[in-house]
Amino acid sequence: MTNHTIFDRPMDAPLPQGYDQAVFGMGCYRAPERLFWKQNGVWLTQVGFAGGQTENPTPEQVGTGQTGHAQVVRVVFDSSLISYDHLLQLFWEHHDPTQGERQGDDVGSQYRSLIMVFSNSQRTVAEASKVDYGNRLAVAGFGAITTQIISAAPFWPAPDADQQYLEKNPDADCSLQGTGVEASIPNPDPN
Repeated sequence: MTNHTIFDRPMDAPLPQGYDQAVFGMGCYRAPERLFWKQNGVWLTQVGFAGGQTENPTPEQVGTGQTGHAQVVRVVFDSSLISYDHLLQLFWEHHDPTQGERQGDDVGSQYRSLIMVFSNSQRTVAEASKVDYGNRLAVAGFGAITTQIISAAPFWPAPDADQQYLEKNPDADCSLQGTGVEASIPNPDPN
């Protein structure tokens, strides 16, 4: 596996001591990866597949919809510099989590909205943010959130050509389409 194009770190580097990881599915994984690698405190991003039953699937297999996988971005971050709450805010605001098995013109289960959690605290925060954002969307006239929140499961990296795709292919047409509804970040405890 090659090094990350932006961070020049091995893509298969172990999780550094004291760092956390998050996995988000927001439709096509190319634009979400760029969104996250631009954040201060993000140490590594990697696109791949999660939430399905086939081991080590190819993009072609995932594209059939038969493997059950979603396109996702794995984000390794320093929580002293960027919070999981902030990552969730970016997640909610930069795609439409009410579309079911699609995102815009991309249709299929591989484009569904998904959060993979790695701890009980991540699950608690993710579920609370889903309820809060669902209420905000309802007020704005949107339907119910279809985002899946799943427990830690295998993450299968996409091929090297898909990693940091928009850095390697700056003219590629890939953008994020949010709902325009703001998500909240809980205020830190002042005590």
